[in-house]
Amino acid sequence: MRNQKIKIYDYTAVFEEAEEGGYVVYVPVLPGCVTQGDTFEEAQKMAKDAIEGYLLALKDLHEEIPKESENVIITRIPARMAI
Repeated sequence: MRNQKIKIYDYTAVFEEAEEGGYVVYVPVLPGCVTQGDTFEEAQKMAKDAIEGYLLALKDLHEEIPKESENVIITRIPARMAI
């Protein structure tokens, strides 16, 4: 068995409660990387699997692996709209 080097990538994942239950998860720095789970724990597991699959596809395509900025700020922005 060959020794393989392992690199850990940390990405911000956004979990939103789905109307039908469970959670939808997306990773902003990985466009199109979206998954879901019936529970938060399942959604976390699915997100890890989706991220690893996404990175493997990029590696297979010889594409650059995105690096997330260390200075990510997540906040809510209120927007006004006349109704």
